[in-house]
Amino acid sequence: MCIRSYLRERRVSFEALLHRPASSATQRARSLHVAGSRVAKGVLLRTPGGYVLAVVPATHRIDLPRLAEVLRVGELRLATEDEVGAVFRDCERGALPPFGRPYGLPTVVDSALAAGPEVVLEGNTRHEGFRLRFRDYEAIESPRLARFSEPIAPRRRRPSRRAG
Repeated sequence: MCIRSYLRERRVSFEALLHRPASSATQRARSLHVAGSRVAKGVLLRTPGGYVLAVVPATHRIDLPRLAEVLRVGELRLATEDEVGAVFRDCERGALPPFGRPYGLPTVVDSALAAGPEVVLEGNTRHEGFRLRFRDYEAIESPRLARFSEPIAPRRRRPSRRAG
């Protein structure tokens, strides 16, 4: 499934954003000069009943115990790279769009993403993103909204030592 076609078929207004291939949502945000809090990061998770797609801001990480509570599952783990490839067959390795519905997956979105009017989503490749209104994303994906992520602490730079 092509994300661009998927959005067009659903008559969603979007802006396509081409950028250098990014291996992370944080790199994508930097490349696009967009706040990381507005860039969605999809994460495939395995539960005893199957897979679920979790979507969080690029600036956050999933609190797995909290998400397990939200989903009411006893066990929850990150999917392996091979599992991601098997589920998202039509996506470039390393690209994981935040759309579970077309893949038959339930989607849960951290409510921190709903705080702003727009969101930047990854497409099928590591060099293409899409900017659209969050409410349009919500309308076509129908995700469950919940709080299950926490901000990633920024790395502190070490003070440089001067030769003396």
